[in-house]
Amino acid sequence: MPLKTVPSTGKPHPWRIRKTAIRGQVRRNIALYVIISPAVLYFVIWHYLPMYGVQIAFKDFMPALGINGSPWVGFEHFERFFNAYYFWNILRNTLGISVYGLLIGIPAPIILALMFNELRSKGFRTIAQTISYAPHFISVVVAVGILFFFISPNQGVIHSLMTWFGGTGRDFLADPGSFWHLFVWSGLWQSIGWSSLLYTAAMSGIPPDQYEAAYMDGANKFQRIWHVTLPGILPTIVILSILSIGGIMNVGFEKVLLMQSDLNLQTSEVISTYMYKSGILNAQYSFSAAVGLFNNIINFILLISFNAIAKRAGQTSLW
Repeated sequence: MPLKTVPSTGKPHPWRIRKTAIRGQVRRNIALYVIISPAVLYFVIWHYLPMYGVQIAFKDFMPALGINGSPWVGFEHFERFFNAYYFWNILRNTLGISVYGLLIGIPAPIILALMFNELRSKGFRTIAQTISYAPHFISVVVAVGILFFFISPNQGVIHSLMTWFGGTGRDFLADPGSFWHLFVWSGLWQSIGWSSLLYTAAMSGIPPDQYEAAYMDGANKFQRIWHVTLPGILPTIVILSILSIGGIMNVGFEKVLLMQSDLNLQTSEVISTYMYKSGILNAQYSFSAAVGLFNNIINFILLISFNAIAKRAGQTSLW
């Protein structure tokens, strides 16, 4: 079928040309589209279709009336959350734990990967890497159980050592000031090895002749790391950092809930646990949805902003 032309010029319409090009590209890559179709369907079914229910954040949702039948209330639930006396405390805890985790969690795997990269014994490096990323496969419940084994105020290892040396035991989970440290550093123990594998893989892609050239120029080991290794893995660092910052409001719900108690609630209550208590335990579905939507909007804004900053700085960005 001939392409429709523009009457004044006799040339095909630009959108017709574009449509034909797209159709030809789809025919050529049909096998690739079939391969990625399960992943596309997964995201459509489990991530995009449920977004239809986001509207309950702007309604007084009643299960008997359904989503469409529930009355609209506008931004009433958002105003209730923003005006609540606990809003700033929950926001401070969420941001504080996340930023603390980023400040520790971003450089630590890089340093560990650099240490692994400098090991000359392949067998020892393999054993060390296996030991470091093994905690990644431990469930959150087991990881918190291991943490309690060490910090239990009755029979914990740390308590026993303190009393054995003549000191007094301490209940770390009852101390609000210790919660952030326990949460972040135990999370680092569980994730540092697995995260370092990404940087180790990036380091393996650096051409060896760059190290040889730096060595011939008289660069020592630390100078080679600074001028060759770190610039070589900088795109990986930027991408992983952007993804981490984009989820800054998503503090681990399961772990916080397992470590939370009435004594440390002042520093352990975060947005995710508050959503659970409001939506599931108290059946305030619309209010909980509004809190969750606010949380996701903040994450989205941070992701877009830091991606734009990285792109403007001339580094690798997500898009």
